[in-house]
Amino acid sequence: MSLNTLRTLLADKLGGNSPSTILSADRPTGQQPMTLGDIEEHTENYLALENGEGKYRGMLTGALAGVCGVLFVFLAIVFWLDGRSQSAIENLLLGLALFLIPFLWEVLRPLPLPILFNRRTRELYFEQDGELYHSPWDGIAAAAYEFHMAGPYTGGMRNAALEVLVHRFSRPEEQMLLSLGLPIGKSLDLQESFWEYLRSYMNNGPWFDEQGNNSASDAFAKSQLEVRYRAGQGLPFEWQRLQEKRQAAGGKNYLDYSTAMMVFIAAIMHPMGVIQEFTYNIAKRRARNRWPDVVMERLREDGPTTRLIDLEQE
Repeated sequence: MSLNTLRTLLADKLGGNSPSTILSADRPTGQQPMTLGDIEEHTENYLALENGEGKYRGMLTGALAGVCGVLFVFLAIVFWLDGRSQSAIENLLLGLALFLIPFLWEVLRPLPLPILFNRRTRELYFEQDGELYHSPWDGIAAAAYEFHMAGPYTGGMRNAALEVLVHRFSRPEEQMLLSLGLPIGKSLDLQESFWEYLRSYMNNGPWFDEQGNNSASDAFAKSQLEVRYRAGQGLPFEWQRLQEKRQAAGGKNYLDYSTAMMVFIAAIMHPMGVIQEFTYNIAKRRARNRWPDVVMERLREDGPTTRLIDLEQE
């Protein structure tokens, strides 16, 4: 029934004019597994995908505190060393306010929960507007399809979406197509590679190799997670590139203008990235407690292994 529903929804959406493929939990795509940077956590029991605008949480705090706040703190130090204690205190308070106010605003606002794949119970969880949606992994209905976007400045751009069919908990008649990550700039092959990563995790994981086969080592998973952009990684990345150039040149004449500028800009932006990432991590930790009890208990190592669909059928 779910596959027929999926095909009907795709036909209505695409009109049969775009390349598409139906995906399943037990059929390989022929692609090698790849994360595309959408995976937030990869653990032994569950895999979490970033969802919605939540991935941008912390940018405001990072911009205000990491740029303006750092400047005011620097001025406070200068004024203090100059013996102007009143001006130093005023600038220090301004710098702290530029961190605390946006930080509390971003941390206390609800963060969209991630899309979860639970290996123990072999199912998917998703929350929207306080309602829990889910799908069992075995027999899951999924599809990837291409579409094009055209703009006056970008021209035609090929994109591909990856969607799965989920239904509302205790109300299986209420179904929706859930997008697994942003489709912008992705191809059908890339989305199939991402689906293969999910298949490898759920069927062969938690750790697997480049071919998706079970492995005792988590090296491949860690290498894939490193692809995910983190706001605070700019300076370490540029510094590593600088050290590699230094070693390649034998320590002589390795520092050119462009490399020096990239390191300098990364150093200036580093406080903003670190504060943004710190704010995001705090907001993410608080959001985890908002999952319904039926999900929270199934995320525990010693929790029940019954699926939500089993509860619906009782």
